[in-house]
Amino acid sequence: MLKLRLSMGGAKKRPIYKIVVADSRFPRDGRFIEKLGFFNPLLPKNKKERIGIEEKRVKHWLSKGAQPTIRVARILGELGMMSMPVQGNNPKKAIPKKDRKKETKTEAPKTETPKTEAKTEAPKTEAKKEKTKK
Repeated sequence: MLKLRLSMGGAKKRPIYKIVVADSRFPRDGRFIEKLGFFNPLLPKNKKERIGIEEKRVKHWLSKGAQPTIRVARILGELGMMSMPVQGNNPKKAIPKKDRKKETKTEAPKTETPKTEAKTEAPKTEAKKEKTKK
């Protein structure tokens, strides 16, 4: 399957990404089919130099069935080339990990409701009878 995804480059603590078309089985920074643009996350969002992309080639690959990753889909959505992906909901992500652990320890243990065992035993005995008949 073809993917439109980011390939990382740049120096330590100074990432610059290439937007590429690659087979999904290839490594992130490995072999790719075509370079479609670049993305520099260190620049402010209002600068033109933050994202550079060849729109015709992106549309060509999308028409061929290439699927963008979520990050590339967001970049293309910001440029108006496709609809923005649905934003996920992870409320625990906003809470620091230390505090998440404290919350789980302070929660009261849940009481279990007793289950009716008669209903579960009846099918088991029938299954045993069927096995002995065979």
